[in-house]
Amino acid sequence: MRKTATISGVRRIVRQWKKAGKRVGFVPTMGALHEGHLSLIRHSRTVTDHTVVSIFVNPTQFGPGEDFKAYPRTLTRDLALCRSEGADLVFVPRTPTMYPEGEQTRIHVGSLGDPWEGRVRPGHFDGVATVVLKLFEIVSPDVAVFGQKDFQQAAILLQMVRDLNLPVKLLVRPTVREPDGLALSSRNVYLDNLSRQEAPVLYRVLKWARGRIRNGRVSTAFLERRMRTEVESGGGFTVDYVAFCDPNTLESKATPIPPLVILIAATCRRPGPAKGRRFIDNLLIRN
Repeated sequence: MRKTATISGVRRIVRQWKKAGKRVGFVPTMGALHEGHLSLIRHSRTVTDHTVVSIFVNPTQFGPGEDFKAYPRTLTRDLALCRSEGADLVFVPRTPTMYPEGEQTRIHVGSLGDPWEGRVRPGHFDGVATVVLKLFEIVSPDVAVFGQKDFQQAAILLQMVRDLNLPVKLLVRPTVREPDGLALSSRNVYLDNLSRQEAPVLYRVLKWARGRIRNGRVSTAFLERRMRTEVESGGGFTVDYVAFCDPNTLESKATPIPPLVILIAATCRRPGPAKGRRFIDNLLIRN
């Protein structure tokens, strides 16, 4: 496995691979790697010849008062995990490399970025799309692999690839979960014992809603009300939103008829390191 912090280093190596007729896969991350990230690396290796992983905590997707400075950074461990999973190249740029002095250009993602996470975190998806486009231009992957846990993000990036005619195929892989259903996330390190015990409630209410939808007609208002009550009854989390959406447009559906995706976000209110942190999850229900 090779590591580089320079754009020229990435391009030189990838150019050699492509000259030899090899397909290049790409897994962009912000580090603090967990099994979810590792599953993306493994999948990339099954569908391409070489896999590049980036590790970069992107400042432009964090809003005022968010956890950019506190975001977990575990580079030594991350590099060891990348090596153990067979990544061929790890790109670890510094912030001035990705955002040189005087830079001004940003991607604006449009209406897909307005609701749900976009409403709670204004500008977040513009920052995500900007850094991903920069990384695509640097790495020139044939395939890029993302996780379904950040469902709205994946939908926005798929739209960006279509809109800008980018020569990369995006693959969205299923969310990886703990045995009790908690979606793996780098931010889970903030959860203390009590908050960790309560956090799987997000997935429990998603599964409950899926069961009610499959068993017959039920209103989104009823489902949302019951889901909020269940999540908040333990006292550890406050629901930011529950949404029943078309999986492609992310528009709200008045009647929860599949295909649809249920999105949920909640903020931890227990005293401790997780207080004020937001946790998201989703469940895709097909026809």
